[in-house]
Amino acid sequence: MKASHVRLEHVTKTFTRGRNGAQVVALDDVSLDVARGEVFGVIGHSGAGKSTLIRLINGLESPTSGRVHVGDQEITALPERDRRAVRRDIGMIFQQFNLFRSRTVAGNVAYPLKVAGVGRAERDRRVARLLDFVGLLDRAHDHPEQLSGGQKQRVGIARALATEPSLLLADEATSALDPRTTGEVLALLGRVNRELGVTVVLITHELDVIRAVADRVAVMDGGRVVEEGAIYDVFANPGTPAAADFVRGALRDRPSPETLARLRHRHPGRIVTVTLRDRTGFQTALAKTFLAHDVAADIIYGGIDELQERPIGSLTFELTGPDGGIRAALDALRADGIILTEEA
Repeated sequence: MKASHVRLEHVTKTFTRGRNGAQVVALDDVSLDVARGEVFGVIGHSGAGKSTLIRLINGLESPTSGRVHVGDQEITALPERDRRAVRRDIGMIFQQFNLFRSRTVAGNVAYPLKVAGVGRAERDRRVARLLDFVGLLDRAHDHPEQLSGGQKQRVGIARALATEPSLLLADEATSALDPRTTGEVLALLGRVNRELGVTVVLITHELDVIRAVADRVAVMDGGRVVEEGAIYDVFANPGTPAAADFVRGALRDRPSPETLARLRHRHPGRIVTVTLRDRTGFQTALAKTFLAHDVAADIIYGGIDELQERPIGSLTFELTGPDGGIRAALDALRADGIILTEEA
């Protein structure tokens, strides 16, 4: 088992808002463990507590209660002077790039090195190496306004890596980009993880971002972590409404209530949605079970995708035949561990 790189233990964070001093709970008893060298995704809608979480990890905020560890340090126990030393080992990528308009591409990447007191020759060496890594060495003397959104974010990634951090925090890093550019930036973050060995924590509200690059994911809702696990497990069998909502939007493999109503007009039989399982002969087993009980099963909706080289999705069937046969077939499938939903 890999060592922890980031660990939160029962962290709560409250803010005082308004003239009446109302207490707002941004994080509520959050515990997380990010392994060294993994890509860890944190997903949630606006207001779920994601931005507060990332500010606690980089030491810009302190929890109301609980502890935050980064590497071997309990960052919550450190004075501000010592927190700055921990932050030098943490790179940040922002949604709106946060580049200096007055500086060139090379100047933006060099800035954190200059602040850290790195000599000119070493700065130039690192800047050239990083711009080559992100594919922008030929744009070193351009200014940010001459770049596309994706190129600006590549500069942001190069700048975040300038101090050679072991941890990279990406806060909605692709939200301002189009789908194609998002894919290119995510592929680059994958390279950062694989080739440089950097731990990456992705904060996002887009499940497609998580599924493209993350190893594990935590789902946040109302300041709490409501579900956590391997990407495939959370996608294939979400255990909470919040996780199911994200999965439904990403896979688009289950009929919405409106679509289901239209399907019912055309298909009078019993409608059942079966969750695809990652096992050999899954669909053949379905067909044999239905056939053994004289049940006709027609696929009327669904989709099968691939996640981490494993099939994922669901199929919606119209089942026709004797009521007893349908009941027996569904009981047999459930007994075989197959997850199915009878659409009301």
